[in-house]
Amino acid sequence: MKKMNWGLFVLGIPGMVFLLAFYYVPLFGLIIPFKRMDYAKGILKSPWVGFKNFEFFFKSQDAFRITRNTLVLNFTFIILVLVISVALALLLFELPRGQVKIYQTCLFVPYFISWVVASYVLYAIINPTLGLIPMIYKNLDLSPPDFYFTAAYWKMILPVSYLWKNLGYNILLYYAALMSIDANQFEAAAIDGANKLQITFRISIPFLVPLITLLVILNIGRIFYADFGMFYFLTRDSGRLYPVTDVIDTYVYRALRITGDIGMASAAGLYQSAVGFVLVLCSNLIVRRINRESAVF
Repeated sequence: MKKMNWGLFVLGIPGMVFLLAFYYVPLFGLIIPFKRMDYAKGILKSPWVGFKNFEFFFKSQDAFRITRNTLVLNFTFIILVLVISVALALLLFELPRGQVKIYQTCLFVPYFISWVVASYVLYAIINPTLGLIPMIYKNLDLSPPDFYFTAAYWKMILPVSYLWKNLGYNILLYYAALMSIDANQFEAAAIDGANKLQITFRISIPFLVPLITLLVILNIGRIFYADFGMFYFLTRDSGRLYPVTDVIDTYVYRALRITGDIGMASAAGLYQSAVGFVLVLCSNLIVRRINRESAVF
């Protein structure tokens, strides 16, 4: 029988406390979507309403809009980041190590910039009166577009903003994976007469497939979760942009802020979590059928 390693046990206590406090204790709140919350009575004594909160949410005209926006935009983000980050990681892998550090730093810095700061930078660029782009339009004697009142522009602004912030982080992941490839494989391929393109498609990309699969599955699991900071601060919560930019996270926030209906907001949040959980299971099952070794579980 193995002896208890008390040193490792004590070292793991903070992590276990964190998991219990932030991941398991809040599960008690799963009863809130099924109640009509009365703050005077508390969670346990508030009356049960069954699925009425869900019924109100799904019968509203907002349910389809926010679900569509969340899915379409997040799916766009996943595809764009995957394709561009893998392509740039492969290009960086071909550069000398000294140059790679410069490019990596430039690409990775935006990851640490908050969406609040980014929103002011964007505002300085597209501000309808003094913004950079409207001023260019005015100098050309053209009518400047009003970005904060025209939803169509944000179909491009949001993906570009997401790429700007998250591309460097994903490139770093793929580049680190490429660095772990045995150099002998590249040397053997070169001796056999393979060119750079053949080496990329026969060695580099197949080596990245397990990491790509893992990240895609994790991202699909969060496809119902939008980056609240990006959708709220970049758009400055403009009501005219809701047809394109309103997602589940911003909807839940406004439901709590304006109506104070915590039951209905919690119902939308539970719907978000449940669908994300099902998507993870389904995507992992599909991957297991194709390649068992690439599945997460």
